[in-house]
Parts: sequence; C-alpha cells; structure tokens
Amino acid sequence: MTTRSDITQHPDLAEMRSRFERATTNPAAQAVEALALLTGVYLAASPWIAGFSGLTALAVTNLILGIAYAACMGGLGSAYERTHAMAWAGCAIGAFTIIAPWVVAGNVDTTRTVVNNVIVGVVALLCALAMAVGARGERGRGRSLGPSAMS
Repeated sequence: MTTRSDITQHPDLAEMRSRFERATTNPAAQAVEALALLTGVYLAASPWIAGFSGLTALAVTNLILGIAYAACMGGLGSAYERTHAMAWAGCAIGAFTIIAPWVVAGNVDTTRTVVNNVIVGVVALLCALAMAVGARGERGRGRSLGPSAMS
C-alpha cells in the first residue's frame, strides 16, 4: 500500500511561506514598493504631465517604460520570493530612463525632458535596487549557515 504525501505539509514549503510573510510585512519593503509603483505610473504619464508630448518617440518610450516598470515592481508584493529577479529588470528600466532623452529623441532641445527623465530614472533605479537588495537579504537570512545553525 502506497501512502501519498501532501506537498502542502512539506517543511520546506512552510519555511518558504514564513520567509514570504516576513518579507511582505516589512513596512520599509511595502513603502519602497508603493513608491516604485507610483514612479512607474508617473513615468508612463510624464510626457503629458511634464509637457513634452510633442516628442513622440520619447513620449511613447516613457509610456512603455512606465507600464513595464509598474508591472515589474507591482508584482513583487504578490509573490515576493519568486519575483525578486524582476527588481533587476526594474534597475535596467531605471537606468535606460535616465539615458532615454539622448538615445531615443536624439537632439533634445528642452531641459524639461532631460530633468524629468533623469529624476524619475534615478528614483526608479534606487527603488529597484532597494527591492533587489532587500529580497537578496531576506533570502540570505532564511538559509542555514551550517550544522551549528540547526541546533
């Protein structure tokens, strides 16, 4: 007679759930995630808020980058342990946002596009770095360091 093991009772799964709860209930992580989500929404709407919608290529780029950033960073709260690698994608989006006025638009004749993208890009990059480092630190605390940690 074969007994069936229920995976929901596995000790590793319970420990992973515990780490997930610690990571998502951290007020600092929640604040960074909220700021990152707002940054993504602002980045998507920034061509119309800051007033450079005449630069069509940069406006479309900011719209796409903002939606992608908000999607990456917004998904971290629902499955923090599984999606922490998306924070590194957020870092790439933040870095590209900084250089986008020169790469995408070419000749940028307005300072508001540069100032807007540099400030939003730096905030996006810092939020994503904070989430990436926070996820890495949380994973590292959950691991045992050897036989002495088990006692």
